[in-house]
Amino acid sequence: MSTGDKIQNTGDKLKGTVKETVGKAVGNERLEAEGRTDKAKGDLKQAGEHVKDAFKD
Repeated sequence: MSTGDKIQNTGDKLKGTVKETVGKAVGNERLEAEGRTDKAKGDLKQAGEHVKDAFKD
């Protein structure tokens, strides 16, 4: 996994966490759901990169 991919995936997860937290704080269910979706995207991308790395070796 390249460093750029790691940073981007971590950024997606962080952005999701922030959106989810803000959504909870202000009572905005849509924003909270978007945050959960962004976190899941980051997790999936990171998992995909790990699989690619496993097959490289």
